[in-house]
Amino acid sequence: MSDEHHHSGRLFGERAELIFSLTCGAALLIGVIFLKEFVPIFVVAYFFGGFFAVLDSWESLRKGKFDIDFLMIVAALGAAALGEWSEGALLLFLFSLGHSLEHYAMGRARRAIEALADLAPDSALVRLDGNLVELPVEELKIGYIVVIKPDERVPADGFVIKGTSSVDQAPITGESVPVDKRPIESDKSSATTAPEHCLFAGSINQSGALEMEVTKLSGDTTLARVVTMVNEAEKQRSPTQQFATKFERIFVPLVLGFVGILLLACLVIDEPFSVSFYRAMAVLVGASPCALAISTPSAVLSGIARAARGGVLIKGGAPLENLGKLGAIAFDKTGTLTVGKPRLTDVIPANGMNEADLLEVAIAVEKVSEHPIASAIVRDGEERLGKETNAIATGVTSITGRGLKGMLDGVPVYIGKEDPTLPEDLNLKLEELKSNGRTTMVVRRGEDYLGLLGVMDTPRPGAKEMIARLRELGIHRMIMISGDNQKVATAVAKVVGLDEARGDLMPEDKVKAIGDLRLEEEVAMVGDGVNDAPAMAYATVGIAMGAAGSDVALETADVALMGDKLSLLPFAVGLSRKTNRIIRQNVWISLGMVAILVPASLFGLSLGIAVLFHEGSTVAVVLNALRLLAYRSDTD
Repeated sequence: MSDEHHHSGRLFGERAELIFSLTCGAALLIGVIFLKEFVPIFVVAYFFGGFFAVLDSWESLRKGKFDIDFLMIVAALGAAALGEWSEGALLLFLFSLGHSLEHYAMGRARRAIEALADLAPDSALVRLDGNLVELPVEELKIGYIVVIKPDERVPADGFVIKGTSSVDQAPITGESVPVDKRPIESDKSSATTAPEHCLFAGSINQSGALEMEVTKLSGDTTLARVVTMVNEAEKQRSPTQQFATKFERIFVPLVLGFVGILLLACLVIDEPFSVSFYRAMAVLVGASPCALAISTPSAVLSGIARAARGGVLIKGGAPLENLGKLGAIAFDKTGTLTVGKPRLTDVIPANGMNEADLLEVAIAVEKVSEHPIASAIVRDGEERLGKETNAIATGVTSITGRGLKGMLDGVPVYIGKEDPTLPEDLNLKLEELKSNGRTTMVVRRGEDYLGLLGVMDTPRPGAKEMIARLRELGIHRMIMISGDNQKVATAVAKVVGLDEARGDLMPEDKVKAIGDLRLEEEVAMVGDGVNDAPAMAYATVGIAMGAAGSDVALETADVALMGDKLSLLPFAVGLSRKTNRIIRQNVWISLGMVAILVPASLFGLSLGIAVLFHEGSTVAVVLNALRLLAYRSDTD
């Protein structure tokens, strides 16, 4: 069943195939019931039933290819030559009906994809020269200020500059819970990446009015790129599709050759030519691999459409099938399994000291520093205290590679990695923190040790559950490959439940680690799509986390999880496994039907019955594939 059929149908409108097919069926019914010997009514049935098949077949023959449509036309003409007009008309009616149902099903999957493109509104309310002007989204320029009212869709990618609201990002990132948005205050460079500031075209503003600054033109938005890539993905063939195409290319000429031999059966056995001819036509119908031709494309298209609706971009049939064959997954640590920001995880006061005193001194010193660890201590320390502190140390200077020192209320204070005179009990606790992957700090005021602080890039919420779900789906080996030090990598791996952690790796070491795993089984690499690009390219499947808004991640990965949500990974793996099962079922249904119908036709199965079973198998594989559109990860 060739792609041209779909295009030729468009010449007459979307429902032309179905109308032609039903007209063929009506003419066939009238001919069988009322006008049994009236050939012209069957000629009408032949015209409407065979119209699109002839167009398709002619296109293929011009390219030097025999296709399934050609086999059906030959069989129908053969039936007419025998005077079996009704059986030939039945063949064309069911064949054309099967075609139109197939294209309806494929159209439904395509419409699920095209629905993405309709998410962005046609116009936007823009603030120009102090006035609000409604402009088509195509006319939006970078830097324009757009007003988005409650319950309106966001017209372009950008960041919030005024107002607070919750935004439903499910159509883009698959996040089921609306994301709170607030204005960017100073550094605009973080606006395009920080989830609380950035907005995506097609997402839905909920409670409050927002004003945003546009950062991408309408053709470059995340939504536009996803739509383009999903449409491109449809054209990329999976291994099973390639097998089906090769099989068809070889099998159709073989069928024609075998039918040619059967036509000569009357020369070998004592029977009229008409009997040999009828048998040959029945075998021709039974041997046509129509169901095989549509079995994989329908499943792949439905799978890609369902994934896109769930916030996962899968770039073609090959990644979709390969995802379902994975035995191992390698994860980058920072930003993938962890939040990507250090957090204050441990506050251990020294004997006789209290936690509040320890935190207030540490915050007073760290407020002066712009280091990410200092920001974490100030932010999380004040959260623990339940208040903002006003005290700030003076004369704070950095001791290269060792920490900070300054003055607070006339007393020298010190925060550093180590201290040679640290009491034994604190030293033991310090070593324990280090062995658990913490970045440690000793806090001292004058001669008094106040205690220890431990900072760590904490695992993402849901990381442990995600790993457990992947194990249930059959991923038996999961490892972390990280550029961070081995102790930190081991500590995070232990918390989330990974089998193994490899730390201190350069990008080329990550590639080697993936190469070693690939020698044993199919492996995916999950990362942020930037520094992990070489390892992703080397893996069976490269998967980018939180790819919405990141051009590099969208380009480098085979699979892009649009939201910053770990549960999208088990969803993608589960969906691909279900797709693979459906593809296998479809291939067995289609080849099984050929295997049954060919010998049955040889031994006298009538042409009409062969047609019914043949077309029934085609409809069965299409309906089976459409089940993927209703896939739910929690029920599979």
